[in-house]
Amino acid sequence: MTEKIFIYFSSDLHSHFENWPKMVHYFQRKKENHERREESYFLLDNGDHMDRVHPISEAFLGESNVDLLNRAGYHCVTLGNNEGITLPEENLYHLYDQADFQPVCANISPIEKGAPEWLKPYTILTTNQGTRIGVIGLTAPFRLFYEKVGWHVSSPYDVLDRYVNEVREQSDMLLLLSHLGMNDDEEIARKYKEIDVIIGGHTHHLFKNGEQVDGTLLAAIGKFGAYAGQIVIHWDPEEQTIVRKEAYAYDLAEEAEDHETRKRIEVIFEKAQKKLAEPVASLAVSYPSDWYRETPLMKKLVEELEEWTGADCAMLNAGVLLDGLPAGVVTRGDLHRICPHPMNPCKVKIKGEKLVEVIRMVYSRRFIEFPLKGFGFRGEVIGKMVFSSLDVKLRTDEDGTDHIEKVLIHREEIDPERKYELATADTFTFGRLLPEIASAKEKTYYMPEFIRDLLAEAVKKL
Repeated sequence: MTEKIFIYFSSDLHSHFENWPKMVHYFQRKKENHERREESYFLLDNGDHMDRVHPISEAFLGESNVDLLNRAGYHCVTLGNNEGITLPEENLYHLYDQADFQPVCANISPIEKGAPEWLKPYTILTTNQGTRIGVIGLTAPFRLFYEKVGWHVSSPYDVLDRYVNEVREQSDMLLLLSHLGMNDDEEIARKYKEIDVIIGGHTHHLFKNGEQVDGTLLAAIGKFGAYAGQIVIHWDPEEQTIVRKEAYAYDLAEEAEDHETRKRIEVIFEKAQKKLAEPVASLAVSYPSDWYRETPLMKKLVEELEEWTGADCAMLNAGVLLDGLPAGVVTRGDLHRICPHPMNPCKVKIKGEKLVEVIRMVYSRRFIEFPLKGFGFRGEVIGKMVFSSLDVKLRTDEDGTDHIEKVLIHREEIDPERKYELATADTFTFGRLLPEIASAKEKTYYMPEFIRDLLAEAVKKL
């Protein structure tokens, strides 16, 4: 007789706590059903449960996320990049000190001290009938960022080469909690036949009924808690083999809420608001924001970015400020509200000719109005690029189209062959938004400071 093993999972919640009570209710329903039938079940999270875009995660730096996972009865989690590289070193080191579940992440470790007691490369989950499930965790290898916060991150493939056989020898089946992204998951499935199931995330992809790649089952549920994940494994204990494996993404839109979870979130939110009420500065007048125009508040922020990084010049998109600031006391909560992005300051060295090309690109309407999602940006559109120490001379056609005639830096025309230090947000060093910046070989990232930390300094000078 085969044993049915049930695995439930969340992934990439990004502190969208408005959906968490529904997810917990769904898991509780399933838990009660399996306990009644004496069936084995496990509850896992695949990382990025936390995102400092939310006041709760900003105020408590992930500790409340751990509290909610504890209360939901989780068995095992891995770390996403939002847990791994948006927290100061000590906060990450102690993040799971109070966890009632086992965090697993095989490819990170502190640089200058031993691993925290909670961190394991893998764990073995055992069913009621003694079937053993080996669970390895892996996170996205953002090496430069991890080093800046005092941690080392290894290649997922090197780690799998080390651990796959070791874990397989101790277990009947092997599951990978992968916060690497869909492409890596597919490559791992092709390369490591010993892995039976991969729970995927990071790239926010959705497999409503799972995907099979060379015999490995891939499961994924998108982002923000819109779906809950379920995996069913049919195990033949006599033949010591998996008979069948299935994966589903359950739409939570019509799911009821768990009232205790909702109340807990409300209590934590109230505490977070009090914590973030710390005064930062006081303004004599109001400072509005505008995504499509340069404002004094945005200009001051870009000037602070240049001064703070020691760069030759700076640029930052106006869409980074979601709102303005009224006259009066400005609190940490105000700054988080108008600038919630987990974006870090960055400095790149770039030749003059490429800097001019970047400026041409950011002046295009398509760029300004682009509804950017991800790369740390949590706003609506990129918005107008605002500069410091850069003066852009424009010529406007009859149809209203702007053309760049020349660019000055500190009142001198840019030298096409000279290298300049440009300060901006790390957002623009990723992807294809600004290829000339993304491809720059010399980049300096400033961590754990966020752009809003510089905004705090700028506001004090208004």
